[in-house]
Amino acid sequence: MDFTVEFYVTHDGRCPVSDFLDAMKRTNFDHYLEQQLRDPDFAERFKAAGEAWDVSLQLTRLREQAGLSQKELAARLDTTQQQISRLESPAYEGHSLSMLRRVAAALNARLSVVLEPLSEPQKDSVLHDKPAPYRTKKP
Repeated sequence: MDFTVEFYVTHDGRCPVSDFLDAMKRTNFDHYLEQQLRDPDFAERFKAAGEAWDVSLQLTRLREQAGLSQKELAARLDTTQQQISRLESPAYEGHSLSMLRRVAAALNARLSVVLEPLSEPQKDSVLHDKPAPYRTKKP
């Protein structure tokens, strides 16, 4: 039994059958996420979480490409394996430039921090985050 499926393209260049097949491949989570991303506050938090994941994945990938365990990298930096684990965690937000520079040097990498102007003024929600607690040395 042979049959032929013909795809057609609309005047705007879309293929409804292809669009339908792509939609069928999406999971319930994909649909849920698409709905949640319509909320600007959620979208902003989601983007910030993605940035944290990006740093985490870059550090882990560079360390693994160098053939180092967390313990071996820690020894090169004169710190603990737990600190390396923390730096590689997407939930960690305490990365300092000085530590990232040390890690980059130990992994033969270049650190680049980019601040880009926003096209539109954004809500100042980031400015209202609670400040990180800093310890001060007692005399």
